[in-house]
Amino acid sequence: MTTINWMKEVEKRQDDLIKDLQGLLHIKSVLDEENATEDAPLGKGVKEALDYLLDLGNKDGFISKNVGNLAGHLEMGEGKGLVGILCHVDVVPEGDGWSVDPYSGVIKDGKIFARGSSDDKGPTLAAYYGMKIVKELGLPLEKRVRLIVGTDEESDWRCVDHYFEREEMPDMGFAPDGDFPIINAEKGIADYDLVFKPEAEANSANVRLVSFHSGRRYNMVPDHAEAKLQVNGNKGDISEEFQKFMQNASLKGKIFEENGEISLVLEGKSAHGMEPNNGVNAGLQLAKFLYDYSEQLNGGGKQFIDFAVQFLYEQSRGEGFGIKYSDEITGDLTMNVGRLDYNEENGGRFGINMRYPVTFNMESGLKSIKEILEKNGYTLENFSDSKPHHVDKNEPLIKTLQKVYEDQTGEKAELLAIGGGTYARSLTTGVAFGALFPGRPDVMHQKDEFMFVEDLFKATAIYAQAIFELAGRNN
Repeated sequence: MTTINWMKEVEKRQDDLIKDLQGLLHIKSVLDEENATEDAPLGKGVKEALDYLLDLGNKDGFISKNVGNLAGHLEMGEGKGLVGILCHVDVVPEGDGWSVDPYSGVIKDGKIFARGSSDDKGPTLAAYYGMKIVKELGLPLEKRVRLIVGTDEESDWRCVDHYFEREEMPDMGFAPDGDFPIINAEKGIADYDLVFKPEAEANSANVRLVSFHSGRRYNMVPDHAEAKLQVNGNKGDISEEFQKFMQNASLKGKIFEENGEISLVLEGKSAHGMEPNNGVNAGLQLAKFLYDYSEQLNGGGKQFIDFAVQFLYEQSRGEGFGIKYSDEITGDLTMNVGRLDYNEENGGRFGINMRYPVTFNMESGLKSIKEILEKNGYTLENFSDSKPHHVDKNEPLIKTLQKVYEDQTGEKAELLAIGGGTYARSLTTGVAFGALFPGRPDVMHQKDEFMFVEDLFKATAIYAQAIFELAGRNN
């Protein structure tokens, strides 16, 4: 086997790597469909970033291809086999509160700062330079290596959908869009609505639930909830009880009256929907308070509140629907109630984000959910499902990447399972492979996003060796 000091090869090219990365970071490649054109279907900035990387590849002698202005690839090597490296150049909006220009790529304190520095432009350039090193060293390859560039990872993944409808699926590959060492298992992610339609009713109840709203995104624990009530009788009783409820639950909120209606506002704690227990669901907490008034509520309001508490409150593992499940690969099934909406005209709706283990039987789970919904006058709507992703620990891809990681870091390459979804699930046999090293803070999507420069170089050495080990001859 050829012995190469991969880090030394990175050091020879580190100035060019930084310069090329800064050029990509300067581009504000945020989804902009309002100003989309045929040539730039996701906006000018996104298209500019795609062109930048394809032009860079052309200059360095790779075979490039633009696939519908939604994706593209850079390729080297020969043979029937194909190793894929799946990256993306789109970024989330920069947001407020940065201490530097979010598109400057400035380096200070050993870090390179910019939106996309860690997600995913820094790792993308590390993988690109890994390919470049193998190419410039003239190392013999028996497979083709293809850097696949997406432009819609932060939104709807239209890029990879479009790409793989037209281009071949790699035999194996990795996405430098996650954590090191290796993420080989990702839960399935299903979104759906639990819905009931209102029936005509006489509003003679002591307490009318006029409306209820909490949450904006299915995959986030709602941190705000508001219920509007009309009360026949002493409105002070509900106000006093709500104050006690907040005090006992250590929650904050407020009460105000407007146009004869009482509004109850409750604050919770936001968290990612992959683990609802990390947050405090303001909507479910407010429903729990109103549950004590269930017998006094109007029919539609009662149906909404009763269902929320009986089947969803403090039941983040799907206990209420009889689908509690866990496996050794990916852990527990989780259910996050990301949206709660009710009004007298349209009825009630709960927006669910469910993360389920790789061995969970979805067909059986859906049957159980639908049976309970039917008994309670609800239906299931808007079901979407991103299947779980799992690459067996004994696959040659895993064994090779473990060896490479251990060679370059001297640390054991543990396999990771996550509740989130990475770009790797777009590959039939693919894993997330860096570039966030263990112990480093995850600052993706945050203000002052950065990547440690030494991590950028280390990841490049890892990717260079991985590309050669996966595609090279006599390895």
